[in-house]
Amino acid sequence: MYELFKSPAFDNAVTQFERACENLALDDWLRERLKAPQRTLIVNCPVRMDKGNIKVFTGYRVQHNLTLGPGKGGIRYHPDVDMGEVAALAMGMSWKCGLAELPFGGAKGGVSVDPLSLSLNELERLTRRYTAEILPIIGPNKDIPAPDMGTNPQIMAWMMDTYSMTEGYTIPEIVTGKPVIIGGSLGREEATGYGVAYIVDDALRHFEKIIQGKRVAIQGFGNVGTYTAQKLSDIGYTVVAVSDIYGGIYNPSGLPVQELLEIPRQKGQIQDLKEGDKITNADLLTIECDILIPAAIGRVITKENAHKLRCKMVVEAANGPTTTDADDILEERNIPVIPDVLANSGGLIVSYFEWVQGVQEYYWSKDRVISELQKRMHNGFNRVSNYAREKRVSLRMAALMLGIYQVAQAKQIRGLYP
Repeated sequence: MYELFKSPAFDNAVTQFERACENLALDDWLRERLKAPQRTLIVNCPVRMDKGNIKVFTGYRVQHNLTLGPGKGGIRYHPDVDMGEVAALAMGMSWKCGLAELPFGGAKGGVSVDPLSLSLNELERLTRRYTAEILPIIGPNKDIPAPDMGTNPQIMAWMMDTYSMTEGYTIPEIVTGKPVIIGGSLGREEATGYGVAYIVDDALRHFEKIIQGKRVAIQGFGNVGTYTAQKLSDIGYTVVAVSDIYGGIYNPSGLPVQELLEIPRQKGQIQDLKEGDKITNADLLTIECDILIPAAIGRVITKENAHKLRCKMVVEAANGPTTTDADDILEERNIPVIPDVLANSGGLIVSYFEWVQGVQEYYWSKDRVISELQKRMHNGFNRVSNYAREKRVSLRMAALMLGIYQVAQAKQIRGLYP
């Protein structure tokens, strides 16, 4: 069965799962059950392009485990999307939901496409067709999509509208991460980036004996990277390097964050800024800094470059940016890694708030959302760090063990059907 999902991303996810299970007393059948997705769907999406020709795109929706509640996970639009990557991301969502103690199971979706190559109308037609194809397995109490790499609130709005038109009435809670005007949550756009910043601050205090500076380098300057930079700058950190898909910029004395924030809003490139030296994305990973934040794509820290890192701590804002081989090297070098299932869970947490607001038809203030987010991120870090100390394992192992155990316990209690 695992051959269906064979890919570097899925192999990495399974290796991490198996390592965590070595420290958990799980029955063999539970380990086997949790190693592969519960349900997968592959769809073909024919789309009429602006020039009149029809192009067929391949899409996926994977539900890894639904024991704790309806599936929860983003929709990714990227040329490299495949079944293995989506399955790996869905597995990670299961542990993330378990770790955050949310009533959700892990799911993920995606379409193999470069969204930048499509016009707005083509993007809408693709989104609506993809939504129509996965309709049988999504729903506000079945599986709730959200934005991910290459998607945004507008795409969630099209998904919500497509689902609602099919059902015959408006159902805001079918997706999260949608615009506020149609039932989205205040603070959702900032949530993942702010959550990363809160975790950085907690981790810095936790490791204060080995990390005494506040110089931050951020690879990836999309939604997560921008809000991480903004919040860290607001609370006194110095952003010395950032990058986007075209390259990056570095200034050891610090970059003007407010000017940086305007660049993606004006659809410019990071290297347009003149207040620093131009660097590549690969260069950014190895510059001297206190905190390295990979916030772009997966598997960027590998055994080939892990020994070259000159940071004091890695905080994973992206999903799966560090391979297991690289993890081993960083652990040997005493460079702590704050894992993705903890560090970037802010978006998931506020998605939960958004879903609750939609179900109750009662909406919160932004101050309440951000306050509740900060509280949950802080509590999550304390749980993981205390557990890591108690079990004498890394923070990644502690986070995975807590998340996996939550899911496994629920499955054990619910038993088997029939």
